[in-house]
Amino acid sequence: MLTERYPSPRCELDYASPFQLLIAVILSAQTSDKAVNKVTPELFGRFPDAPSLAKAPLLELRKILRSIGFFRAKARSIRGTAQAIMKRYGGEVPREMAALITLPGVARKTANVVLGEAFEIAEGIAVDTHVARVSKRLGLTKSTSPPEIERDLMQVTPRTDWGKGHLRMVLFGRYHCTARSPKCTECPLLDVCIAPESAAVRDACHE
Repeated sequence: MLTERYPSPRCELDYASPFQLLIAVILSAQTSDKAVNKVTPELFGRFPDAPSLAKAPLLELRKILRSIGFFRAKARSIRGTAQAIMKRYGGEVPREMAALITLPGVARKTANVVLGEAFEIAEGIAVDTHVARVSKRLGLTKSTSPPEIERDLMQVTPRTDWGKGHLRMVLFGRYHCTARSPKCTECPLLDVCIAPESAAVRDACHE
């Protein structure tokens, strides 16, 4: 159903290179993609790559990022990531999970997004709040822990669909299966959803 709804899903963060995607995903932690897309034009206009961002003044980064959550910590993280990429990887974003998760501000979710979106490498399934919510409502997991949710999803999803599957669930959760007031009456997955809201809609339809 979600494949038909989102045949060619794409990350909604704006970027022009794997490095810019990595930085944008770091910035998106506990922040909406819309908010990140408002600051990255100026950020990438001044510091478009690892060499320039690695030398960026921290105060200038904070000023650019001021409108997003945790901007002080994120300013340190993105500069630290750029410096680490310059020092360890010759200015290029590494294509291995083990290497990515050693970078400041990069955990498994961020690494999965970058690997899948930038390089089409399937190492796992990125679990954010949308993926966690949708997978739980659809009965694909009972866990609340991202690593366990990822494990459960990997067991029921073909490896070839890990990257696109993540994006489909993100888009579905962002615009349809929302945290508050989900659009259950219009849901193509209503019959398989186990959320209380969907049960109420099904009962109403059968009255």
